[in-house]
Amino acid sequence: MNPTELLGLLVRTAASADAELPLPARLCRACVEILEGQGGTLMVAAGPVDRLVISTSTTFAQIEALQEVLGEGPVQQALHEDRLVVAHVDDAPNRFPVFAQEAARAIGGPLTVYAVPMHAGLQTVGVFSLYITAGRLTRGTEDLQFLADTVGTSLMGDLDALDWSQKAPVHQATGMVTAQLRIPPDDALAVLRAHAFARSTDLQSVAEDVLHRRMTFSNDG
Repeated sequence: MNPTELLGLLVRTAASADAELPLPARLCRACVEILEGQGGTLMVAAGPVDRLVISTSTTFAQIEALQEVLGEGPVQQALHEDRLVVAHVDDAPNRFPVFAQEAARAIGGPLTVYAVPMHAGLQTVGVFSLYITAGRLTRGTEDLQFLADTVGTSLMGDLDALDWSQKAPVHQATGMVTAQLRIPPDDALAVLRAHAFARSTDLQSVAEDVLHRRMTFSNDG
């Protein structure tokens, strides 16, 4: 399918989705439907901490959050190397040992992740992930990249459609840990990620515990 036809299909599919959903969610669902996957996520990256995730299901959102906590996985590699990364969970242990183990546990069966960098012009603005738990990819990787870039360009053209407020607690908690332990912000974020992994939860939950004083840190002694 040529780019013009694929763009038309994306527009029609997104338009037929639930009109009450925000545009990013409709675009994510449309891509998954066109590519005949079982789920998908859009990870929009504005910085090391400012990463917003839109997903078609809670399970896939959790797998996306897991990669943020671990700092490993196909999405992280696709973003850092600016290239499409394909990970089959059954052979991913060679590259992403902890991610593969946790993702297999969450899905409970076979899983292939196609992580595709999204571009807006020359800028990499995030990653579109297609999750396949049955069957195989029905389109070429060129179609996959075209859809990811189209979505990335659309998102950057309508930043008001993205709700960044949910990331505020992570920023605030990072600042609090920085002050409590008197360490650089990057180290404070690493501390939060370590606690999230140890508790099998996400970064947001740990940040909320820090903000509500259910978790505090001290470098005394």
